[in-house]
Amino acid sequence: MMALGISLIINFSYLLLLIVDERDYGSPELRKSELNEVTDVRGVLRIHPDGYGYLLDCDNADIDSVYVQSWKLRHIDIEDGDTVDAVAVSPSSETGHYRLAKIVAVNGEEVDYGTILNRSRYGVDLTVQIIYYLVFSLLMILVMTAGTDRKAVSLRLFSKRVLLCVVLTVGIYLLAPVADRHTGRLLPTFLARTVWMKFDAVVILKCSFSLVVSALYAYIYTLIYKQQSIVVENERLKSENMTTRYNMLVNQVNPHFFFNSLNSLATLVRENDREKALVYIDRMSYTFRYILQNGKNMTVALREELSFAEAYGYMFRIRYEDKIFFDIDVDGRLADSVLPSLSLQPLIDNAVKHNAITARNPMHISITAENGYLVVSNPKYPLLKAAEGTGTGLKNLSSRYMLIIGRDIEVLDTADRFVVRLPLQTAKE
Repeated sequence: MMALGISLIINFSYLLLLIVDERDYGSPELRKSELNEVTDVRGVLRIHPDGYGYLLDCDNADIDSVYVQSWKLRHIDIEDGDTVDAVAVSPSSETGHYRLAKIVAVNGEEVDYGTILNRSRYGVDLTVQIIYYLVFSLLMILVMTAGTDRKAVSLRLFSKRVLLCVVLTVGIYLLAPVADRHTGRLLPTFLARTVWMKFDAVVILKCSFSLVVSALYAYIYTLIYKQQSIVVENERLKSENMTTRYNMLVNQVNPHFFFNSLNSLATLVRENDREKALVYIDRMSYTFRYILQNGKNMTVALREELSFAEAYGYMFRIRYEDKIFFDIDVDGRLADSVLPSLSLQPLIDNAVKHNAITARNPMHISITAENGYLVVSNPKYPLLKAAEGTGTGLKNLSSRYMLIIGRDIEVLDTADRFVVRLPLQTAKE
């Protein structure tokens, strides 16, 4: 619809030609009668190859010929050799020619001035012009808005698209239909016979207008689409966050983890290690209580998350018989910083699940803070048979960070180490 609107606007002059009436051709010349003499004349029309014409063999002895402008011959359906009864206006100077002002009859038949306008040809010209510039504007809009639904359109990308459209506009200008001033027929600009027709100001204006309006429309469309995408994305993240929080309660406290914890506890009981068993029960109770309580909260203080990591890590140390260690070194001044609750659990789970933990290759999970980030890293000891993962742990963590903090996590996966940087937010924020 936008492309059609642009095409109709720049071809408004053609629309005017279809509604023009007798006054548009007769009155302007006749109004000059205050300064020039108006005379009735009859003569035979002769059309020059360059497009203009003359009424010759005039029945008025004082008039040898009447000049007929080329644009009137194009606008009026009249042919070479026709006998024309007309109204002529005397020349402004002694060396000038009489000029055709109004046609009264052609070949002895009186005519209605409005009916002899060649409207059918102008209807065809109008259709060609509208279709051409419709396709041109549509092409510009498509180039400017391509891929908007798949990626963000930066200012640099937008500038490249504008440059591409400018190049296309030059090519389209060369193919633009223009009316030959001699014949009135449409032909491509590059086939025009004169230099001034090859650089027609009207065609340049049409192409430039189409380019500018298409670019502005595409830019506004991109902004609106981006705004709508942000709204949709926010709603999706909110919905995903609700789902994630629910899944924390359902999946994170799962039977597999629960039974592994009981097995580790049973091992301690069988070994009659009463002290470790009591500590293990205390840490397991704390871990389950923390998960259940904080699954309802969006954020938690860093000190609480680190306490959870220590309790959670102790259970893994018992399970893996002291082959897993947690190196926690965080400045106490950051204790009041906040982060999404249960951010460390999926990172600890991933480190344990995807690595071969042995006495020769013990797992050291490092938790430090630097430059406003909580950095969790671990060495990589590939399993002989890689563990199958759903990939939802990091994805859900990333989504929750975008929703709650407005910043994304950073993941660095090298050949020998896996690092995740979690943005921290101060209590004031």
